[in-house]
Amino acid sequence: MTKAIKILGLIGRAVDYSYSPLIHNTACEMLGMPYYYTVFNIADPDLIPDALRGARALGIAGFNVTIPYKKIVVPFLDELSEEASSIQAVNTIVNQNGRLTGYNTDISGFASPLLGYKERITGTTVCIFGGGGAALAAIEAFKQFFSPKEILLFVRDPKKARHLLNETGYETASPVTIVRSDELKKIRECSVIVNATPIGTRGRDKEGITSIIPLDSELINETQIVYDMVYNPLDTPLLHAAQRAGATTISGIEMLIGQAERSFTLWTGMQMPVSAVRKALLHEIQQNTAK
Repeated sequence: MTKAIKILGLIGRAVDYSYSPLIHNTACEMLGMPYYYTVFNIADPDLIPDALRGARALGIAGFNVTIPYKKIVVPFLDELSEEASSIQAVNTIVNQNGRLTGYNTDISGFASPLLGYKERITGTTVCIFGGGGAALAAIEAFKQFFSPKEILLFVRDPKKARHLLNETGYETASPVTIVRSDELKKIRECSVIVNATPIGTRGRDKEGITSIIPLDSELINETQIVYDMVYNPLDTPLLHAAQRAGATTISGIEMLIGQAERSFTLWTGMQMPVSAVRKALLHEIQQNTAK
């Protein structure tokens, strides 16, 4: 007799490209743990309540949640952790005997690769492109770990962004200032530039990234840190522009591993073998790039 396998998975829309199954299944195999991670593509947000009811009934052990459902799942959970409650966005769900608890490991995952640059960031102006759950996680991470002077939030729809910030209890005057996405010159004063949109993701290249994130290397300089949350591909158009300008670059792979590490511990109670996972992940990326 073999031990019953517990199911984990990713809730999202058109997320077959995700490396999360590779990350978590590699970790489980290395530790000999009875878990299997897969992808759950949900095309219609109206099906989210049914999906979560099904998870309770079937005993699915847990989920990651990605765009566009990080906020949509919140009303259908039984409990939120402190950090998930602070931004009303969830990227990790744990099912304990039918009780669903939402967490946000994006916050610490986002902060992790920036911690080595803390002195460069503290007390400066930083900026974020995006107005969704990923942007809120970045805002919270900056506030918790780096205490910037100001956070510029570049968005297409200021009214929608203002509503989002008010909904989560943020004062838009300080430290967050909403800026229209066409006012790109303001990024020159920022120590960190963050892309918290899905633009640049493989397969989404036709969405007009030049109107959303800065690809003009004249707007970026060598004193800045450019951080793209997109992790597929590893080198996004934004990171290429930053590299040409001599800026320090951080790939979304770092955040992906950072948030996955904490999610893994929440589900299994074990520490993820990060070095082995990183090696397997980079090998897979190199293989896919070569195709």
